[in-house]
Amino acid sequence: MVAETLDEEDLSPSIDCPVLVTERLVLRPPHEADIPDLMKLANDRGVAEMLSRMPHPYGEREARDFVTRSAERVSGCVYAVTVAETGRFAGCAGLNGTERGLELGYWIGRPFRGAGYATEAAHALVDLAFRATDIEALNVSCRVINPASRRVIHKCGFQFAGQGMMDSLVAGRVPVERYRLDRRTWIGLREWPRG
Repeated sequence: MVAETLDEEDLSPSIDCPVLVTERLVLRPPHEADIPDLMKLANDRGVAEMLSRMPHPYGEREARDFVTRSAERVSGCVYAVTVAETGRFAGCAGLNGTERGLELGYWIGRPFRGAGYATEAAHALVDLAFRATDIEALNVSCRVINPASRRVIHKCGFQFAGQGMMDSLVAGRVPVERYRLDRRTWIGLREWPRG
């Protein structure tokens, strides 16, 4: 789940955010050409309910603001997740600083779900987090009612670390599960399972 928290103080370590190319995806900075697809995919109440800072409805103003703030970011990484073969915008993913440390986040638009894109993007960002920083652990959380996100988290090797609460602009105060992946475990999991 991506927090979409660009307006809070950035607590993440400084990361050079290169374009990431995976087997089927290109993760790159969001740009103005993404705005129509971002508006369409993010204007989904079901997506916004799983995230903390995504408003609903989500229109052109929100999309432009997100793209602008993403470009101004000095640390952490925010990516547009695009399909390599077509260049189509499919969602967003990123690494953001939180009070718990560096946190992975992602969301994939409804038409692109079920193809393994969230897992593929998450693997790329987990690798980036551990290769580009000296963090000892990476965090992620998901709503307790989000089994698809939980499956992505498990496929990346994260271990359950407890429960907490999240303030969502759309859903209010909701319970979340927190997960953690330490560097030592990541080293043992470098050959990510496919699927």
